[in-house]
Amino acid sequence: MAEKKDTKGPGQQNQRTGQRRNQRNSPRNDQRNQREVVPVIDTWKPVTKLGKKVKDGELTDMEDIFKSGEKILEWEIVDVLLPNLEEELLLIGQAKGKFGGGQRRIFRQTQKKTQEGNKIHFLTCAAVGNKNGYVGIGTGKSKETVPARDKSKRKAKLNLIRVRRGCGSWECNCKEPHSVPFAAEGKCGSVKVILMPAPKGKGLCVEKECAKILALAGIKDVWSKTFGQTKVKLNMVAALMDALKNLSEIKIKAEDVVKLGIVEGKMKEAEVIPTPAEIAEEAEEKAVEAVEEKSEEKAVETAVEKAVEKVEEKVIETAAEKTVEVVEEKAEE
Repeated sequence: MAEKKDTKGPGQQNQRTGQRRNQRNSPRNDQRNQREVVPVIDTWKPVTKLGKKVKDGELTDMEDIFKSGEKILEWEIVDVLLPNLEEELLLIGQAKGKFGGGQRRIFRQTQKKTQEGNKIHFLTCAAVGNKNGYVGIGTGKSKETVPARDKSKRKAKLNLIRVRRGCGSWECNCKEPHSVPFAAEGKCGSVKVILMPAPKGKGLCVEKECAKILALAGIKDVWSKTFGQTKVKLNMVAALMDALKNLSEIKIKAEDVVKLGIVEGKMKEAEVIPTPAEIAEEAEEKAVEAVEEKSEEKAVETAVEKAVEKVEEKVIETAAEKTVEVVEEKAEE
């Protein structure tokens, strides 16, 4: 039998494969693959008393939980009360191999030697924060990468702390919570970290992974000193968190709260203290407004008085004209 020859041109041979690729990459398939984002509060079934209060709407502010001293045992509480929380994975591990060895990675890989072979485990460290006084870190370990990441993020939400901020630099004295109010020290293993207040605009003069945590906490300017084996990033991060916790444990006077512009946790608009110049400007504006209101009232009163006088004059004129007419009529009679 004679073989059939291909009558297709060079551009028609891959037509079907091209159509399949276009179907795979079509926007309709993208819409199908996208999962609907369901709010956490709809699928969450709380177990603890604190979680039930948050679910029912009795607690709506994270400040109330920290003031009561209750421990957060469900990560969904943080998701409900702080919906704008940001997450970031820290570079605690390093790549292995001839070409990529030494580069930092988010996974710290370890192996256990057994008779069956090598058992690999992955360790990750996540940091969460709202950039306004709340931050937390957590670690997660698993045989696979995705579960390790999820574990670390959940634990970071459970380890959330409140950060004390202020302006303790003698070079700045702006009374805004852009730095730390005073020096604080933290330690983990051989690593020791000292945080010191810096003036506005200086930036985060600290190790890169520590800078990520401070940025999530809402601190913009800081100086630091480090001692010990700082290449162990887990100990470095833990020492930094210890320093942030020690900031809140130091006792302060009521005078220093105003002087250093100290804010505990979330910064509210009512907590911003106005300067004497701003108070004087507000008083002047109120005085000017009062004078303008009085002048307007006086102008209205004078206008009303003039209108009343004109009306009275017209009434008198009309009455006089009528009396004259009546008198003339009687005289004619």
